[in-house]
Amino acid sequence: MKRIVYILTLFFILLFQNVSLEAQQRFPKPEFENGHVQPETLRPSPRSEFLEYLDVFILFATLALVSWFVIKKRNRKGVFWISVFSLLYFGFIREGCVCSVGSIQNIALALFKPEYSIPITAILFFVLPILFTLLYGRTFCAGVCPLGAIQDLVALKPMKLKVWFQKLLGIIPFIYLGLSLIYAATGTDFIICRYDPFVGIFRLDGTFSMYLLGATFLIAGIFIARPYCRFFCPYGVILNLVSRVSKRHVTITPSKCIQCRLCEDSCPYGAIEIPTSDLKIKDKKHTIKRYIGFAFLLPLLILAGIWTGIKFHENLAIVNPKVQLAQELLNPTIQGEQESLEVEAFKSLGQTKEHLLNEAKEIINDFKTGAGILGGFIGLVFGMTLLSLTVFRYRTDYEPNKGHCLSCARCIDYCPVKAEEEE
Repeated sequence: MKRIVYILTLFFILLFQNVSLEAQQRFPKPEFENGHVQPETLRPSPRSEFLEYLDVFILFATLALVSWFVIKKRNRKGVFWISVFSLLYFGFIREGCVCSVGSIQNIALALFKPEYSIPITAILFFVLPILFTLLYGRTFCAGVCPLGAIQDLVALKPMKLKVWFQKLLGIIPFIYLGLSLIYAATGTDFIICRYDPFVGIFRLDGTFSMYLLGATFLIAGIFIARPYCRFFCPYGVILNLVSRVSKRHVTITPSKCIQCRLCEDSCPYGAIEIPTSDLKIKDKKHTIKRYIGFAFLLPLLILAGIWTGIKFHENLAIVNPKVQLAQELLNPTIQGEQESLEVEAFKSLGQTKEHLLNEAKEIINDFKTGAGILGGFIGLVFGMTLLSLTVFRYRTDYEPNKGHCLSCARCIDYCPVKAEEEE
């Protein structure tokens, strides 16, 4: 605990230290003949490179501390206090930006738009949590992500959801991830940032709709623990898949499970796998038949997804500003109606209508390709979800599901087996 206090003290000293950079005068000041003296003006300077890398350092430090608390110390209190710190710093002080969740879009835009210069800090915010997840599980979700931290504080009376219902809702983040990649790659929009439910709360200047969205998630989070993390977060999809092959992962007990069942309902996120019952083992033949049936259905679901994506690609593309502008030019306003500001701006630039229509056509074709891939991917996810409902792994102990477990260490406190008893 002393180490945490020391780190927090050092952080606030660095945070409030006066870091000033000289601004270069780019344009000459206007000269006045009447003796007017130009007053000194104050303007906010861009965030300095030092502070950007300070963010990366704090991200690394909090990831390391949470991983240490979860894997080595098995200490839920330490994870909790780090999450409070992350909420204050990455949430309210840094106002939710740069964000590892939103960095997905920066990466996608940089891959498909060579002219976009991605900041190194955005790359590090995307990569570091994935690396720690590969080593220690989803410790980023446990106590570093401010979106998870604010939801974790309100999880007061979480309900246990049916397994099939959790798996069904678990398809939504895959759809959200696919849409965010398409819109970012085509330069259309950063929808993760636009519909971030808590950014308005973090910045204390959100619109009514932003506050309403955040409040809805927080109120729902009282009864359904971390609804955004579990059923919406696109970055959670990546961490879910990576965590399944993590080198080390949080365990409920430090030694052999004594089957006390105290941890059975300890996880508010439904991430604890219970021992396999004899009934499931006896019903093995029926399970195999269901599995074969869903396996044959899988290719059909993928093809149906591809067809659906291509069918509705124009509906997705209409959000793009250039596609909207091209549509307005193709459908001129009724005589007497005023043209939109976008159309007036386009005409004032002197560009040809044909050039814009060609650009819009290329964008729509990109959406057609992306929507087809997304549809096939969603069909695959849906099919694999059905298959997972028929598959069970024989287990004798209570274990966390490495993909869905958020490594919050809540379950550890329910286990009566102490680390000292481990041989």
